[in-house]
Amino acid sequence: MPFPPPIKPRRLAPGDTVGLITPAGVVTQDTIDRAVAHVEALGLRPKLGAHLNAVHGNYAGLWAQRMIDFNAMFRDPEVAAIWAIRGGSGALQLLPHIDYQMVRAHPKILVGYSDLTALHLAINRHAGLVTFHGPLAMSTPSDYATRHLLNVLMDPQPEYVIPMAAENAQRSLTAPQYATRTVVPGVATGRLTGGNLALVAALAGTPYAADIRDSILFLEDVNEEPYRIDRMLMQLQMNQPFGQAAGIMLGVFEGCTPAPGESALTLDETTDQHLRPLSIPAVTGWSFGHIRDQFTLPMGIRARLDTAAQTLTLLEAGVS
Repeated sequence: MPFPPPIKPRRLAPGDTVGLITPAGVVTQDTIDRAVAHVEALGLRPKLGAHLNAVHGNYAGLWAQRMIDFNAMFRDPEVAAIWAIRGGSGALQLLPHIDYQMVRAHPKILVGYSDLTALHLAINRHAGLVTFHGPLAMSTPSDYATRHLLNVLMDPQPEYVIPMAAENAQRSLTAPQYATRTVVPGVATGRLTGGNLALVAALAGTPYAADIRDSILFLEDVNEEPYRIDRMLMQLQMNQPFGQAAGIMLGVFEGCTPAPGESALTLDETTDQHLRPLSIPAVTGWSFGHIRDQFTLPMGIRARLDTAAQTLTLLEAGVS
């Protein structure tokens, strides 16, 4: 099935209404309150989904309840952007039930990461809508993350250069996973696709899978031992060889170390097995992932990865 032509949501403006939804993991009232305060601090107006307090095990309600809020926010003419309060798990359950033609007919900004990867990839593939891999509404904002989020959503430029976070470079002095590292040098240009490795791997071979051909494939994860990272990378490789991408960009894999006392490869040794044989630019430790200082990636637009400059340049706006 071919991808539909890309479509972009309108840019966000001060005072716009932002719909808050919980399409994945369960949230507490404190978490909802924190998300509301975050939206208001950005000069925006929060609108709460009807089922934010729903609970079904570790999910934020039944999939049908989460779909009601998802659909309501896309159909609501007052809502300019839809922001997931948290990730967790469960977004995958929504994919067969989304009306992708409805989403395309009501293009809205959709922001989130982690488990929201499932929604980004499915909507990108079946609705053609550019969505945004960025902070969750519950996130504690950093200046770096907030600046790049608002620049991408509110102040679109023909070209926008994103440098790596100086804060992460400082952290790398004591936490090596934050260090930027070039595995294969070069410059790559392609469409941005990817997200959380566990979700990208889970969708491989399904109708909602990422198409990595000629893309800048970006991947991140958290709290996964290296052998599990290897298994997920192998699953992706066997579905679509990484060499088909234009470039590969790995973020900060927080908490992805071997278990104490276990004989195992390090994270870098694990990822290098997959990246070093490639003839395309490949980097690790870039400023995205389950971290505070993360930049926002508009999924589906063209970008340029420059390993020497350690920059990602968005070659078009993600909003209209």
